[in-house]
Order: sequence, then C-alpha cells, then structure tokens
Amino acid sequence: MANFLDYDVYDLELTAVKDNTELKKLFTETTNKSIIVVENIDCSLDLSGKRKKEEKPKDEEEEEEKQKKLPPGVKKEERNSKVTLSGLLNFIDGLWSACGGERLIIFTTNHVEKLDPALIRRGRMDKHIELSYCTFEGFKVFAKNYLDLESHPLF
Repeated sequence: MANFLDYDVYDLELTAVKDNTELKKLFTETTNKSIIVVENIDCSLDLSGKRKKEEKPKDEEEEEEKQKKLPPGVKKEERNSKVTLSGLLNFIDGLWSACGGERLIIFTTNHVEKLDPALIRRGRMDKHIELSYCTFEGFKVFAKNYLDLESHPLF
C-alpha cells in the first residue's frame, strides 16, 4: 500500500508509549501521507475498556500467586504504558486526528474478540480484512511484484 500510494510508514509500538500525551505528540509528528501501523493491538495494551465485570482472569490470579512467593520488596514487572482506550479512540477519530490529513491507521490482531466493541465499530475501523495463509497463486503475485520473477525452479 505504501509503495502504491507513495506514503511513509510508521510502526507504532503502544507498549513503548508512556501515556496519552506522548501518543498525541507522536501522532501529530507523523507526516501527511502516512500509514501508521499498530501490530497485535490485542497484545499491546488492555484495550478491553472497563465495561467487563471485574472478575480476575486466570492469568492474573496466577500472577498474584507468583507475586506472593517473591521475596519482600521484589515486584513483578509492570507495564509502563498508561495509554488508555479513551486516549486511543481520541486519536483514531477525535479532535486530535483532525490536525493532519491523508493518514491511514492499520491495526493487526489475532483475536478481534478480545478488543472493545467501541474500538472496532463501523465508522471507526472502516475495513476489516481477514488474511489467511498465503496461497501458491498469492505467492506468485508477490514474487512478480517484488522480485520481478515470473517463474523459478523453486516455485
């Protein structure tokens, strides 16, 4: 897409972003005509919102048990990012996103069911594309487009 549109590509790692203010700064510093990619958004942050019941997942219960076994004063590794679902939504379609133009935001996920419905609703994420495994025909298209190969003994 970036080659076809002549856009810049930005890879945004949400776990490395300190808070919503830093996210705003990073977003406004991207150039017009850019593609912002957030890979594995389901793993980056807890973007499920506070809409779910406050029951602890099994993983969290196991972590608490591990924490109890640690020596006093030693804490488990905590994520430093304070980016919130609300902050992310503001960048996708809020006032801050109006400060530039010609930007595409691409999110990838392996578990769309883990994401908050507010994040994936129509009008916010306009296109949902499921990419399955590459077929042989798809591979030949890639080889032609990127390597200029019509055929090869390894095909």
